[in-house]
Amino acid sequence: MLRYLRTFLVAAETASFSAAGERLGLTQSAVSLQMRKLEEDLGCQLFERTGKSVKLGPEGRRILADAARMLELYEGMRGQPGGTGEPARLEVGAISTVQATLLPRALQQFRRHHPAVHINIVPGMSVQLLSQVDTRELDLAVMIRPRLGIPADLKWLTVMRERYIGIAPPGMPGDLKSLPARLPFIRYNRHSHGGQLVDQFLRAQRIWVTEGMELDEPAVILQMVREGLGWAVVPGDLIQATSDGSVSHFDLPGPALLREVGVLVRRPALQRPAIAMLVTCLRERADQLSG
Repeated sequence: MLRYLRTFLVAAETASFSAAGERLGLTQSAVSLQMRKLEEDLGCQLFERTGKSVKLGPEGRRILADAARMLELYEGMRGQPGGTGEPARLEVGAISTVQATLLPRALQQFRRHHPAVHINIVPGMSVQLLSQVDTRELDLAVMIRPRLGIPADLKWLTVMRERYIGIAPPGMPGDLKSLPARLPFIRYNRHSHGGQLVDQFLRAQRIWVTEGMELDEPAVILQMVREGLGWAVVPGDLIQATSDGSVSHFDLPGPALLREVGVLVRRPALQRPAIAMLVTCLRERADQLSG
């Protein structure tokens, strides 16, 4: 039922089941079904439906504040015994490259300060993780900065600005005039923000590539380049490409190509010592990786 209340709050805010679905990663029909079940359970009509638009009815407005308080109360209940208010469990979302390098060392440091806190790592793409923080399914997420803005009750904390580099099989020159003619290009997926940055760079530099393959994960792209399957442009810090002796790496021409990696968290959650400490540990580890 808490899941339905989260959906109710987002639908009330957006005044649209389809917009609520986009934010929550649900279809419009799934949102509609959840709201019908919530109305049946409460025995009242929460929304007035007119065509494709919806708005809160009198009963919906009446329970709105109570629904928000119930979710906040649930967050508060996820704490250690004794009323300290400190969470005994943290739900942490993370993109794949963060899980592989940044997170393990940060959690090693975090454990020295909060050994009893249980960490549940939830994988996902940045757009999915934003939705899960917004709906209180995650306490925080380590991800790429959203392009389309951040809800007012969430806060973005930059952890690092990751530089893009070129990588190629050993022995290949880092010459962007000759390299595209010698090897196929392994592309960072254009549906992701990081992949779109790469596409913009290639266009701006007028680099015409022979498409080889397209992948979501920079670490997997690095492995493909190791195997001699092509060359690529990837964010290099988190996958530690510059220290990988099995590939050639080179700087890119023009202005530095960067992506912003950080923590997305609900503003009240930053008052919790464990969450504040985890953010500190992530920043310190990021400084080591990019230093």
